[in-house]
Amino acid sequence: MIRQVKNPYDLRLRLVSSARQIGIKPTARLLGTSPQTVRLWVRRFAAQGRRGLASRSHAPKSCPHRTSGRLEARIVRLRTQTGFGAKRLKAEFELPVSEGAIARILRQRSLVRPPKRKHVTKQDLRAVKAQWPVLSQLCHDTKDLDDIPHYWPQAKTLGVPLIQYTAREVRTGLTFAGYAQERSAALAGLFAQRVMDHLAASGVPLEEVGFQSDNGSEYTGGRDRRRPPHGFKPTVEARGLSHTFIPPAAHTYNSDVETVHRLCEDEFFDRECFRSRPHFLAKVGAYWRYFNVARKNGYKGNRSPLDLLRQLTPQIDPRITLWQPAFLDPLQSTLLPEDIQRRRAKEGKYLPAYP
Repeated sequence: MIRQVKNPYDLRLRLVSSARQIGIKPTARLLGTSPQTVRLWVRRFAAQGRRGLASRSHAPKSCPHRTSGRLEARIVRLRTQTGFGAKRLKAEFELPVSEGAIARILRQRSLVRPPKRKHVTKQDLRAVKAQWPVLSQLCHDTKDLDDIPHYWPQAKTLGVPLIQYTAREVRTGLTFAGYAQERSAALAGLFAQRVMDHLAASGVPLEEVGFQSDNGSEYTGGRDRRRPPHGFKPTVEARGLSHTFIPPAAHTYNSDVETVHRLCEDEFFDRECFRSRPHFLAKVGAYWRYFNVARKNGYKGNRSPLDLLRQLTPQIDPRITLWQPAFLDPLQSTLLPEDIQRRRAKEGKYLPAYP
C-alpha cells in the first residue's frame, strides 16, 4: 500500500490514529499489513511526533568497497587526457576497478556524451571483410584539421598542418598518415608513393595491393578528371596497382578510414598540445605507432593491427607497423618541373618550412 499511494505520510498518520482508537491488530487487519509494521510507526510517532512518520533513506551508512578519491581523480585525469571509454581505460591502464564503476564515475563527472540514437546496420560486413586477403584494399581519404577547436589555434600559431592524408588497410586496420597545408592531387600522389615504398620495403608484393578512394578532386584530378602530373591515379598506375572509386554519395564504402578520422580527432588532435612543427611530428608519429602496434580493436576481436598481421601474414616484416608520418609540402617541390617550382616559390606556395 505504501508503494501505491502518492503520499505515504497521510497513510501512516491514519494508521497511528486507528491504532490508538481500535488497537494494533484490528488496525493491521483493516489496512492489510502486519502488527509489527503498525507497532513500528506507533513507536516512531510516540518518540518524534509527526516528524517520525516521514520516509527514511535505506542507503547504507558506509560503503567499504567505494572507490577512493585518489583513484577517482586518476580515472578523471586519464579520461581527460585520452578520451577513452570505460572499457578501454580499464584495459590500457589496468585500473583496479570494474568497467561499471569507471562508467559511473565518468557519468557523475559529466564526462560522457549524451547517447546518440543507435544506428541500425543494414548489412554487417564483418564476415565478408574477414575473407579478404591482407592488404588487398587500402582506403584513402583526407581529413580537415582546421575545424577541431583545440587544434585550430595551434595550427594558426605554429603552422602545423591543416590536412591529413590517410590510408587504412581494411582487413587488419593498419593505418598510414601524412600531413600538409593543402589538399591537392600532387600531394595525394606523393603520399601514395610513400605508402607504396613502405609496403615494398616490408616485403609486400605490390601487385596484390589495391587502392580505393572517394571522388574528391585530390583523387580524380579535378572536375573533368584530367590527370595532372604526379597525381594520385598516375602515381598508383605507374606502380601497377589498381585504383577504384567508390560510387557517388556512397559514403559508407569508405567507412573504415572515416572511423579512423573520428578516433584520431577524439584521442589525439582534440587533446594534445604542441610546441613546434618537429614536436608535432614526433607526437603524431608516436600516436600512429601506438595505433598500429598496441591499440586493441573491439570490432576486430580485441586485436591490434600488429596482432592480426602476425596471425594472418607472418611473412610480412612486422616493422611495417612502425610508420613515420611526414610533412608532404616540402617534399613536393622535388616532383615539380623547374618552371613550376619558380612560379610557385614566387607565389609563396610549397616552400619548405624547414629541411
